[in-house]
Order: sequence, then C-alpha cells, then structure tokens
Amino acid sequence: MNTVHVLDCTLRDGGYCNQWQFGHENTKKIILGLMDANIEIIECGFLTDKEEYNQDITKFNTLEQVAKVIPKKREGRLFVLMLNYGEYDIDRLPNYDGSSIDGFRIAFHKKDLSEAMEVCRRIIAKGYKVFVQAMVSLCYTDSEFLTLIEEVNKIEPYAFYIVDSFGMMKGKDLTRLFYMVEHNLQDNIWIGFHSHNNIQLAYSNAQTLVGLRTNRNLIIDSSVYGMGRGAGNLNTELFIDYLNANYQKKYQLKPLLTIIDDILNDFYQQNYWGYSLPNYIAAMHNAHPNYAGYLDDKKTLTVENMNEIFDMMNEDKRYDYDKVYIEELYLKFMEKERTQEEHLIELKQALKGKRVILIAPGKSSVDQKQIVEAEARKENTITISINHEYKHIEVNYIFTSNIRRFKELSETVKHKCIVTSNIATEGIYLMTKYKNLLCTEEAVRDNAGLMAIKFLINYGVAEILLVGFDGYSHETRENYADKHLSFETKNTVLDAMNIGMEKVLKEYAGITRIRFLTTPRNVKI
Repeated sequence: MNTVHVLDCTLRDGGYCNQWQFGHENTKKIILGLMDANIEIIECGFLTDKEEYNQDITKFNTLEQVAKVIPKKREGRLFVLMLNYGEYDIDRLPNYDGSSIDGFRIAFHKKDLSEAMEVCRRIIAKGYKVFVQAMVSLCYTDSEFLTLIEEVNKIEPYAFYIVDSFGMMKGKDLTRLFYMVEHNLQDNIWIGFHSHNNIQLAYSNAQTLVGLRTNRNLIIDSSVYGMGRGAGNLNTELFIDYLNANYQKKYQLKPLLTIIDDILNDFYQQNYWGYSLPNYIAAMHNAHPNYAGYLDDKKTLTVENMNEIFDMMNEDKRYDYDKVYIEELYLKFMEKERTQEEHLIELKQALKGKRVILIAPGKSSVDQKQIVEAEARKENTITISINHEYKHIEVNYIFTSNIRRFKELSETVKHKCIVTSNIATEGIYLMTKYKNLLCTEEAVRDNAGLMAIKFLINYGVAEILLVGFDGYSHETRENYADKHLSFETKNTVLDAMNIGMEKVLKEYAGITRIRFLTTPRNVKI
C-alpha cells in the first residue's frame, strides 16, 4: 500500500495569478492554515536572484528571508522552495542547518538536463532534500524519459516528479509514465505528480495515480482553490476530502476554506483563474498556457481564430513561452493583404474637412447621449461608431477591426461598415489594410478606437470628437454601456491599456485636432 502525501503549491504556483503579491501577513496565515489542515509539504515560493526581495512577495533571495514566514514549531511539516534552473547561484546557498527551508524543487526543461542534474547534485551535497521537477513530461520520448530516470538515479534525490506542465495529460499518459518510473527509479526515491487543469483532468488524474498498486511514497501537488497559472491546479480542498473519504487520511478542510474566504477570494476577483477555452486549446496543441493568455488578452479573436494561430506554431516553439514569437504569429494572422476600396474616393470626399464624432462603446456614450445627439445635428458632422451599433443616433458608418465584434453586428448595418483586412467578409462598405493602422504601443497596438483615429487622420478630417473613449476600469462591468460587450481580464492588462491609450492619443492630438466630447473615466489627453 502506498503512502500519499500532499504538497501545497499555492504560494508558488498560485503566484502566477497575483504576481506573487500575497502580502507578508497573508503568506504567514496561508502557511499556518496549511499546517492546521495537516498538509505534509508546503511550498513557500521561489528562490531567485533575478528579482529584488520584497517581503510582500513570495520570491526570496536568501533562506533568511523565507525563514521569517516559517513557524518555529514545524510539527513535522516539510517546507520547500522552487528553484528554476539558471535563476540562482548555488554557490550562495548555505549548508542545511534546519533553520529555514528543508528542500528544493528544481524545475528545468529537457535541453538543460545535464546541467540541472549537476545543480541537483550540489544541493543534495549541501544537505537539502531535492525534488527533481523535469518540466513537461510528455515532451520526452519514452527512450528520453528512461534516460532522464537513469540520470536521476545517479544523484538519488528525495523525489522525482511526473509533470503535466500544460495540463494536457490524460489518464493513459499518466499510467504509462508512472510505470516507467515505477520499474526503473530506485526504490528509495519518492514519486511526485504536478498537474494543471487545462482539460479538467487534474482531479481525476490524481485519483488515478493514488489508486495504482505500488509500495512507493507518493506526493501529489495541489493548490488551495486551484489557484495557479491559466486553468489552475488540482484543488487542495477537493483532493484532501477525497483522500479522507477513500484512504483514511485525516486532513482538516475548515482551515483551507478560511484561506479561500479570507484571502484568496480577493485575488480571484481581481485576476480570475480556472478552466477556459483558450487554455483548453493550448493544452490540445501541447503548448505553453501563456500563449493562450496572450491571445485571450487581445479580446479580438474568436476561439476558432486562436486555434488557427496555434496551428501555425512551430513544434520547437510550443514548450517555452516566447512573447516576441506569439506577437509575430498574431500579427501574421491579422495582417491580411486584401482590401475592398470600391467606395474609397466617395469616402474621402465625405470625410475631408469634416468634424467626425467617433463613438466608442464606453458608458459615457449613453450617460451623456444628449450631448452626442446635439453635436451630431450640427453641419459638416460625420458620425462613426466603433465595433458596435450605437442606438441613440443614426450613424453614418461603423468602423470595425475586431473579429469578435464584427460577428455581433446585425446584417442590416454591414453595408455601412468600414472594416480592417483581418476580417474575412463581404457586403461591407470599405475594407482597409489592418497593418497600416497599427500603433507602436504594444498594449494597444490594434485597439479599434486608436486604429479608427489613425484612419481618419489619413483622410484629412478637420476635427475628431471622442465619445465613449472612457478607458478601462478594474470593475470590468462598468466599462461598457452595453453589458454584453464586457470582458474579464487581468488588472495589469487593463492598466497597460490605459497608459498606452493616453500615449497614443497625445501623439495623434499633435497631428489632428482631437478632443473628448463625453467625459472619459480612466484616460485623458
């Protein structure tokens, strides 16, 4: 009969959801709560020398720093940190003396195997327990995985992990890998399992593993409330309840519920995590979940579009997140060269020298609709709505660069749509090149409102009056006049978009007269 141990990684893996800003006091509360719940192994965060220490962040530069959050009475618990290969100088690590961390989880990619094993060996020599965390187990062929196990046997760590980094592992995959480990790993080395929930199998896979016949000590990773990057991790509260019911364990659920209620709920409201179609698509393509996060944050693509972009990826680029690479793929997908300029001359004549009311879907467009209605009646005025049908006046045109938003428009208005070339459609008024309207600020490079302004600048309008250009509040339900246009995204993304909008608006205001007709909430020129 195997012995199952739970390793909670909330303070480490959960940190991807809040930039590891748990707060010093909250960190201590979470650790005490995990101890009260009888969790055997507690991961306190990262050891790194790549970032400056802040006591409110669970990234530590020294063992003295992490010792400040570990209780004096450990009650038999193990405390560990993760160390990403290449992010800490092992020469700086003191010999183990029991005053701080008991062990390290060493995470590395396949290409760094030999060097990572040497790091593990040196840490073991200093007296620490080492957990070998070879990332993305499914990226190894069977022969490569057996070679990995052979290398692990040479250094005799505390534990060796099967790692489902991208949440794409199915039960048969886990079983196959486990028995390779079971039959080839030295008997004294524990077997661990780290999962993500991209295809909703973290819980069932953990059940599968602990149900296998083995005399090995097993470690199952989990996090409270499933807090973790993308789709998150196996939920600690769910899994301990399962172990209590089926394996006579004596974990306590109440302390975990208190952690959720008192601490984690606030983080969840700010930057949610959990199952999503983009994370599912990333898993199906054996790709890093950050690619899904990048594409989802754009809020311009349908799920089908995201799938097409993943299909474009080179195999060797899928495992390690490369922001430059995904940006290039995104732009390549969007930068279609087709145009439809049948009405180009007509539009130029209609816009030249005119004042244009440009109506974005922010709440001020409705709250101050009387101002919009009055200005629209004035001579030499053209009205254009952006990515939506404005209901309070009859607009002359609708400018659309967002694939998702275009699909939401009724067929009755598409004859007056000015669309960018990333949108495959017919029956519109004009199609212009998408890439010609991009700005240089990454966070808002293809923001529809800014693209529309650049479009109008190119057509020689006299003045642009901005309506509904409110920017983005962290209270995302307050960002749009029409609630169905709302979307959930990270606060950091929203902040970057506001900053980017201000910069670009100021730049464009230096070229053409631009002023706010309705009062913006989160941006200014």
